[in-house]
Amino acid sequence: MSLKIRLSRWGAKKRPYYRVVIADSRSPRDGKFLDRVGSWDPMQPKDSGERVKLDLDKIKEWMAKGATPTDRVARFIHQLDASLVKWTPSNNPNKAKPGQKAQDRITEKAEKVEAKKAAAEEAKSAPKVEAPAETPAAEAAPAEAETAAEAPTEEAKPEEAKPEEEKTES
Repeated sequence: MSLKIRLSRWGAKKRPYYRVVIADSRSPRDGKFLDRVGSWDPMQPKDSGERVKLDLDKIKEWMAKGATPTDRVARFIHQLDASLVKWTPSNNPNKAKPGQKAQDRITEKAEKVEAKKAAAEEAKSAPKVEAPAETPAAEAAPAEAETAAEAPTEEAKPEEAKPEEEKTES
C-alpha cells in the first residue's frame, strides 16, 4: 500500500475547498482516507493565514511511515517548512503549446488568408477588360426585353400617387 499526502475536494460548486489528507494512492480523490492533516481554501487571499493550514507534526509522522506528498501539497509544505520537503518548480515548456489539431487549424487559416491576399493582389494588378463597343443585334434584343419587363408600367405610377394626394387634401 503506497500512501499519498494529497488534496481531497470539498465545498460547493464554484466554491472549492480542499482537505489535505493521507490516503492510499489507489483510492478515489474524494474517497476514503486515513487521516486529515490540513486544509486549503483557494478562495482566500494569497497573503491570508487562513488559506493553507497544515499540521506539520502529523505530516512528519506520516512521511516517516512512507507517505509521499503530491506536487501541490509538497509546495505547501515547502512554504511552511523547507526542511521537510525539497520542492523545486517544474518546467514543462511543451505544456503551453497547442495540440496537433489546433496547429493544423492555424496553418489552414494562414493559408486561406494568404490565398485571399494573393487574389486581391492579382485583381489589382490585372488590366481591366472593357466590353466590346459593338454588340450583335441578337444579344441586344433579349437585354432590352428584360429591362422592359423589370420597369414599372405607366399605369401603376398614377395609382400609387392617388392615395398620397387624398391624404394631403384632407
